[in-house]
Amino acid sequence: MITGVFSVRVWTPVGVLASLAYCLHQRRVALAELQGADGQRPVDRSLLKLKMVQVVFRHGARSPLKPLPLEEQVEWNPQLLEVPPQTQFDYTVTSLIGGPKPPSPYDSQYHETILKGGMFAGQLTKVGMQQMFTLGERLRKNYVEDIPFLSPTFNPQEVFIRSTNIFRNLESTRCLLAGLFQCQKEGPIIIHTDEAHSEVLYPNYQNCWSLRQRARGRRQAASLQPGISEDLKKVKEGMGVDSSDEVDFLILLDNVAAEQAHSLPSCPMLKTFARIIEQRAVDTSLYVLQTEDRESLQMAVGPFLHILESNLLRAVDPTTAPDKIRCPQEGADLALLNSSMAESRKSTPVGWQDPQRGERKLYLYAAHDVTLIPLLVTLGIFDHKWPPFAVDLTMELYQHLESKEWFVQLYYHGKYFSSLEDAAIGTILEAERPGPNLLVL
Repeated sequence: MITGVFSVRVWTPVGVLASLAYCLHQRRVALAELQGADGQRPVDRSLLKLKMVQVVFRHGARSPLKPLPLEEQVEWNPQLLEVPPQTQFDYTVTSLIGGPKPPSPYDSQYHETILKGGMFAGQLTKVGMQQMFTLGERLRKNYVEDIPFLSPTFNPQEVFIRSTNIFRNLESTRCLLAGLFQCQKEGPIIIHTDEAHSEVLYPNYQNCWSLRQRARGRRQAASLQPGISEDLKKVKEGMGVDSSDEVDFLILLDNVAAEQAHSLPSCPMLKTFARIIEQRAVDTSLYVLQTEDRESLQMAVGPFLHILESNLLRAVDPTTAPDKIRCPQEGADLALLNSSMAESRKSTPVGWQDPQRGERKLYLYAAHDVTLIPLLVTLGIFDHKWPPFAVDLTMELYQHLESKEWFVQLYYHGKYFSSLEDAAIGTILEAERPGPNLLVL
């Protein structure tokens, strides 16, 4: 659903972003086939008007979630938590229905792990705060300075903000907003969040029984796969980690990335194997996600994709009723997705029916690396590199001033996908019901 102009596509609810996105990944159609479908009429970009932007981003650099079992530990000094003055920006956190901030079981778990030096596991650092401020500045340049789209000061009528209920994400959002609006606001900043059991901004193994069953034991099994197991043994032996220690490539990468982001001295062998560690961490994640399994991808990110798509539909047609945003009849796999979304709706009705959704110009979603990988896979643009700290996936919606047609453009990490081949675009699905036509730039 990105890059290159091709034939008219009707965006069926969920079908395009959840079901269709999987099809884009699975069934790649040659560029020549798509070119003939619509006559390849050129689009005058000067006649495109930006209507709405959605940004999904990972938090900034943090301390590791779990230390490695090494005699010489990296020291995580609390001085790394100093808040840069330019990132200070007051905000309030509420539940999706406007109530008090829900409890955060993940933060409670992180506080149980104290790293050498005194920091807790998973804490956003000064480096991470600055990364997010820089991302906010880039968004300001794009949507305030280069294009007069957003107000130069924060306007709560223009921006909807949602984050997972984890402190590093809430603080990352603060820093991004500080950079985007230069700490200027016309009203209160409200960051919406959800209960952990019903959160959809990451694959929710706690809430989705089917997803949990499918993934059961797969992280451990991944370490036994040919290639992964041999490399893991080599890395652990080189670092002096006992073979019986529960250390896999995900834990190794978590420490490598955190240490490199903060230029901290670490185990020399960890640096030597950094490239292998990243690649095998990606292999492990894809094995756990079962990316060739349509149902697994739908259950992992389908509800979140549904939110992104419903935002697009409401921007195109603000009268779209919530009950019209549903799945087409495509079999039992989508029935499972519907069931998963229904569970989320029970506790988060307003999160799915924001009364001002059709009026918002910008949607911000603070998520995680485990969110971005399946999103990128389903959209067909995963580059087999681990999503870095403060990376963003940005979706822009445009309308042609003369033809009134709608267009979508996607960026990842600031990269514009300029051809169908780059984005691995495939299959065009028909809508189940009449709806707005959206072409892909």
